[in-house]
Formats: sequence, structure tokens, C-alpha cells
Amino acid sequence: MDIREDDLSAPEIAAFLEEHLEEMHSVTPPESVHALDLEGLRAPEVTFWSVWDAEDLVGCGALKEIGPRRGEIKSMRTAVSRRGQGIGARVLVHIMDEAVRRGYESLSLETGAMPEFAAARALYGRNGFQVCGPFGDYSEDPNSVFMTKRL
Repeated sequence: MDIREDDLSAPEIAAFLEEHLEEMHSVTPPESVHALDLEGLRAPEVTFWSVWDAEDLVGCGALKEIGPRRGEIKSMRTAVSRRGQGIGARVLVHIMDEAVRRGYESLSLETGAMPEFAAARALYGRNGFQVCGPFGDYSEDPNSVFMTKRL
């Protein structure tokens, strides 16, 4: 598998991210969906990576700088057919390593509180993330779980 920084120009990426947004909207009330669309991921403070297995796009993840020493994980996704194979864990480690390389002191994220997000919450917990309160521009939301990790 190959994790590569991506400029978000390939049609496969657009389709993969559209599927991600559709899935988020299918299980989360609209006011609680915080996933970035394609344009949001193109912001200068966001670095996006895609994960390829030969010619197959199997995952993605992004790191958004939210302060001089703080990052936020965005757009973590594994292809439905490839879930449970450790792809998300590899992307998470890649993002954490990049955050350390950049000198970040902490890394935070927002994920869903619904059962559909249990595997994601467990992955983050296994990697040292702890539940916290809202950060950045987020506010309390019963449909969100906020997590952070000191690096």
C-alpha cells in the first residue's frame, strides 16, 4: 500500500470523497456533519493523503493546521470493501508522524457519536486519543465526540 500526498485532482478522489459525504449525511443530522468537501480539503492549511493498493483507491485522511502547534485530523475514510484491514490505522499513524514532524504539540479530531462511528472511536482510543470538549470552532453537539492527543 502506498500513502501519498494528493492534490485532489483525480476523478477517483472526487468520487471517493463524495461517497464519504453521502455516508456522513446518511447517519448524521445535517447540522452535525463536519466533514470537509473537496474545496474545503483544498484549503492551504489542509494536507490530504490518499491510500492506494496498486491501482485501487482504498483510503484517505487529512491534517488541518488549526494553530501554530496544533492539528486536526479530517476526512479519515477507508473504502467500505476494505474496512477492518488496518488501512485506517496506517493512515492515522502517517498523520500522527507528520504532526510530530511539524512540531505540533497536540492533535484533535471530531467524529460521530452514533454506533456507526464506534470502530473509528475505538481506533483513535487505541492510539492514545482521549475524549475532550469541543475545540476550535466546534460547539457542544450530542452527535459529536471530540478527542485529542498530546504529542
